[in-house]
Amino acid sequence: MSLITRIDNIPLYSTVAEAQLWASQFNLSGYHTHNVLGQTGYMGGSSHSAIVQAMSGGVVTPITTSSAQSTRTFHLLVEVVDIKIKI
Repeated sequence: MSLITRIDNIPLYSTVAEAQLWASQFNLSGYHTHNVLGQTGYMGGSSHSAIVQAMSGGVVTPITTSSAQSTRTFHLLVEVVDIKIKI
């Protein structure tokens, strides 16, 4: 995973897929953005307050190897498509 930083102890990722996977353990969908030193980062949950509130209730659905692997596979496919488009 490409962790940029943490804000309020919540990870900020370089990809939407990673942010959404992390938020899924709190039964949240969607994402929102933060800008850190000129870099846009992605955080799970539709808003910062939504993820903060969800975290207070604890993990609902732990991330499994298979869910993480499918996100990683998707991420790799996007990178390959992006590379082909740039060529």
